[in-house]
Amino acid sequence: MSTPFYVSPQQAMADRAEYARKGIARGRSLVVLQYADGIVFVGENPSRALHKFSEIYDRIGFAAAGKYNEYENLRIGGVRYADLRGYTYDRDDVTARGLANVYAQTLGTIFSSTGEKPYEVELVVAEVGETPDGDQIYRLPHDGSIVDEHGSVAVGGNAELISNYLDQRHQDGMTLADALKLAVQALSRESNGTQREIPAERLEVAVLDRTRPQARKFKRIVGRQLARLLEVGGAATEAESAEGAENDESSDDE
Repeated sequence: MSTPFYVSPQQAMADRAEYARKGIARGRSLVVLQYADGIVFVGENPSRALHKFSEIYDRIGFAAAGKYNEYENLRIGGVRYADLRGYTYDRDDVTARGLANVYAQTLGTIFSSTGEKPYEVELVVAEVGETPDGDQIYRLPHDGSIVDEHGSVAVGGNAELISNYLDQRHQDGMTLADALKLAVQALSRESNGTQREIPAERLEVAVLDRTRPQARKFKRIVGRQLARLLEVGGAATEAESAEGAENDESSDDE
């Protein structure tokens, strides 16, 4: 009789984590940023039918990187949880924190189970508040842990590179056009230091806009509105560069 192959629990968990990380890294990255009037979701997505970003409830948005069928199941489960809780209690009782806890339990249980493979997904759950101080952004890796983020967060293939870029340049109180331009610049960066161009038709963009009069704050930005915002952000960047050059010339003259 052959001796069963033994793998320590620590090694088994490490192997499962590496498997999940490799699966997530194969997906395209996405970013979630705070701006003056809410939270913006930006990602490269050539598909017009399969969305990375979705509305969960009135003020709550969902973003995911990784395997589509797995995070779509999680999204549907989150919508059902939110609808049931809002109907049973009160709509204000549906929060991003509560939803993140539900997702954390689900992902943690799947990750720890030896009977099935871990989910190859990384989630972001965001809730827009009445003021910027009330905004909430939670990142949930494959193992079910919860990371409370502020300002900006990136998940997916080049998440570490993109996060470093955003951390250096993101500022509180940015306009939507400026935040969108920064997000596209971050997503365009390659690991070798070069920058590629992402056309507007390959971008998926959505916002949680606190200024919307209706209770539902989630809105997709497409077509002419997206093109206009990208143009505004580009013009602002060029104006800042020109102003900086003028200031440098003035300093040299002095």
